Amino acid sequence: MTPLVVIAALLCGAIGAVIRFLVTKALPVVPGHLPRGVLIVNVVGSLVGGLTLGLAERAAVSPEWQFVVLSGVCAGLTTFSTWTVETIELAEGGRWRAAVLNIVVTLALGLVVAAGAYLLAR
Repeated sequence: MTPLVVIAALLCGAIGAVIRFLVTKALPVVPGHLPRGVLIVNVVGSLVGGLTLGLAERAAVSPEWQFVVLSGVCAGLTTFSTWTVETIELAEGGRWRAAVLNIVVTLALGLVVAAGAYLLAR
């Protein structure tokens, strides 16, 4: 891996993080409801990840580009920690149904979108 690839991954990670920040600020958490901003960035990250892996399988994406997209863009864009904290906050606020729904919807959509993008791209 060249220094340029590492720098590209770092820059793309920063861009992904800024996009996540902007999306979550544009769609703030409404107390008692699913955190839409985090859901959107995590599902979009799953889509990009699945698409990248599918393209890599048929050699349409180089290993370097795969690293930049997955470890840069997707890692910066998605957030497991915020999703976890927001789920805990729902549960602590007595919104157990919303907390469970957040878990199920995020995991199901993420898996379906990633798998679908992967299958379409390969």
